[in-house]
Amino acid sequence: METKKESGKGKKSNLTLENRKKMVLSGVLEVISFDDKCIALDTTLGTLTVRGQELKMNKLDVQNGDIIILGQINSCVYTTTESKKDKESIIARLFR
Repeated sequence: METKKESGKGKKSNLTLENRKKMVLSGVLEVISFDDKCIALDTTLGTLTVRGQELKMNKLDVQNGDIIILGQINSCVYTTTESKKDKESIIARLFR
């Protein structure tokens, strides 16, 4: 079965955090890795890393890209997949 990654343009992603104990997330393309302290997800907006304690994936709907994470959530960090060429510094542009 072939999987197709869709770009973040035009796709919606929502993140709801309730009392740092329950996270509801949509727009998930793939679960990269998970354990009870860290869950890494590929989303339509980039890679999302969720860190905490006693983390569990309660509901994973692959068709719709929805997931519910339970546990003590300490941080959520998005990492974009933009290329460095798009973000050239002013100095790099001056010395072309």
